[in-house]
Amino acid sequence: MGKFAIKKTNTGVKFNLKAGNGQVIATSEVYTTLAACKNGIASVQKNAPVANVEDQTEAGYAVAKNPKFEVYKDKAGEFRFRLKATNGQVIAVSEGYTSMASCENGIESVKKNAADAEIVVEE
Repeated sequence: MGKFAIKKTNTGVKFNLKAGNGQVIATSEVYTTLAACKNGIASVQKNAPVANVEDQTEAGYAVAKNPKFEVYKDKAGEFRFRLKATNGQVIAVSEGYTSMASCENGIESVKKNAADAEIVVEE
């Protein structure tokens, strides 16, 4: 079972969604308050399981409706995704993946783990 690990940073608070094996599968922006961070987690829990997938690596890709996972290639040529809420705001991002298949597995893992992941505050 996955978990949302809330962590303090120098400038605020952020969360990592970790899969059952402890691997980080999505990360949030830095929030100014713990309450805002928890709202971000609630948004991921609500949106991830029902989000569409928009593959922006394909020429002439079809634009999906929010909430959605946007799959794209970064400057280093790695595949990444960002999860957007219904309002279009980015609520979680991935690490870089060397293959599209790995990126797709990451999205499936977020969909599977987000809904019932426990929330823990790490020191």
